[in-house]
Amino acid sequence: MAVNSDCRHYVMQTTAREEKLERCRVSANQQIPFACPEGCLFYEPRSVSGAGWTVRSSGDD
Repeated sequence: MAVNSDCRHYVMQTTAREEKLERCRVSANQQIPFACPEGCLFYEPRSVSGAGWTVRSSGDD
């Protein structure tokens, strides 16, 4: 199964230990290994690309 990384519900985060965590905001995915269901009913294309964005926590200042 593939991952619909262009779906607005897909989230990939990197922890402080450089571990990559993938999740689905609506929990429509298979947990381990992470995969989106084929023909997912909740798939919605992203309206804006998330490429190049960095999110920092308030403690990073």
